[in-house]
Amino acid sequence: MILTREQFYLLLVAWLVLAVLIFPLLLRVTVPYGRHTKTSWGPTISNRIGWFVMELPVIIVFSVLFFWGDVVKTAPMMFIYSAFMLHYVHRVFVFPLAIKSSGKRMPVLIVVLAFVFNLINGFFNGYWFGWLSGGYELTWFTDPRFIIGAVLFFLGMYLNISSDYQLINLRKGNKSGYFIPHKGLFKHVSSPNLLGEMIEWTGWAVMSWCLPAAAFAWWTLANLIPRALDHHRWYKQRFPDYPTERTALIPWGLFRKKSQRM
Repeated sequence: MILTREQFYLLLVAWLVLAVLIFPLLLRVTVPYGRHTKTSWGPTISNRIGWFVMELPVIIVFSVLFFWGDVVKTAPMMFIYSAFMLHYVHRVFVFPLAIKSSGKRMPVLIVVLAFVFNLINGFFNGYWFGWLSGGYELTWFTDPRFIIGAVLFFLGMYLNISSDYQLINLRKGNKSGYFIPHKGLFKHVSSPNLLGEMIEWTGWAVMSWCLPAAAFAWWTLANLIPRALDHHRWYKQRFPDYPTERTALIPWGLFRKKSQRM
């Protein structure tokens, strides 16, 4: 079945409304994976397997719909597609092997929910770029929206990945447990990795300049802002000596230091 543009937008608006409704719920409920894992959410599986299973669908669905559709795949479209895949290929095939997850597990329910989310996200963006977008001419490479978006995307990706590996390196030498990170932007915020991912997908939405990409950016914010707040509370509860100047997401201390030097 081929969706009309009107049908597609109707489904997409419903998807956006769902994100608006879920956001306040996520502010009240701590999703139990990673450091927040709980057995009360049902059966669990290995962290590595969970990450792989729940992230893989977006690569497959996005790619199939992107290339199956009859919209001409111009160089700017291929760049946008490749940027998306750059993140997810790392997240699916590299990150699960890098994390120190021996013995760590996550609820199957969380894997199923994330699997469904990635299916839907892959569908909306893949269908749009493959079937409904008007295409992107070569001149899109010089459009300020593309340039600003691309800069934000790669800055966010660098912050996201580098911060993730700073956390992973805290367990070098077969260490176990949790530690306070002190390098990079961790000096100012509790979750620079999550901040980086939010910047990354906001940049991708600006670079793409379409509603499906904007919906993905909003879902990213709706998911990760509550997650960052949960992390910040967790650090303060677990470590009595946790730096009081750190915030959950926005590095206000960094901005204050710059203004003082000026």
